[in-house]
Amino acid sequence: MKRARQTSESIELAAILAFSGGLMDAYSYLARGKVFANAQTGNILLFGVNLADGDVDRALHYAVPVIAFAVGIALAHSIKIFSKERRLHWRQTALLVEAALLFLVAFIPDDLNLIANSLTSLGCGIQVQAFRKLHGNGFATTMCIGNLRSGTQKLVDYVHEKDRAYLEGCLLYYGVILCFAIGAIAGSRVIGALGLRAILVSPALLLVSFVVMFQDREKRARERAAAAAAAGGAGAGAAGAAEKRPSASK
Repeated sequence: MKRARQTSESIELAAILAFSGGLMDAYSYLARGKVFANAQTGNILLFGVNLADGDVDRALHYAVPVIAFAVGIALAHSIKIFSKERRLHWRQTALLVEAALLFLVAFIPDDLNLIANSLTSLGCGIQVQAFRKLHGNGFATTMCIGNLRSGTQKLVDYVHEKDRAYLEGCLLYYGVILCFAIGAIAGSRVIGALGLRAILVSPALLLVSFVVMFQDREKRARERAAAAAAAGGAGAGAAGAAEKRPSASK
């Protein structure tokens, strides 16, 4: 399998972010009042159910994180639009903002879970907008349904066409889902040990991702291509010179 040309589309970055995404969802659900940080479909469902029951306060408990998630998407896109990319890539800036939000969440008391969940969902919205491709294919690091659909589609394509590229794509998607699940498992265990501070694992992982993104794969690819072209040009020049050199024999 070829390495991704952009670090933001690499397997290692996808694995780290998916692990963090699973941990965030487990944290918000298990430690912050059974609200989903990532799965906004579930929050919208529970909003509707509670609203139908006349429990407006509980309904808002699920509605506000949905709005925060949307704001996170808008914020990430705004960072992309206004970023000058002089030193940091806009995705790195987005990671720093998300890490700062999650760091704050760790110190919010449990009687302010609505604020904590909203900030967590805000961070998830940033992440889902900033990292949308894996080896050129659309994917998500904070939810699984799209990855499950794409991975299963590629599996069926492989069964019918026997093209190895489809199998590799399938394994990429299922691998991201596995990392998400492992992150959720780890999150449930860390919560038992650290309580509300368990979310600090996520900003730590995001900072690792931030550092990983300093690898400029596109620049290295251009440099390798230029070096190969130069070597090829030099070889062609030497061959041409040899052809023009007069023969010693007559």
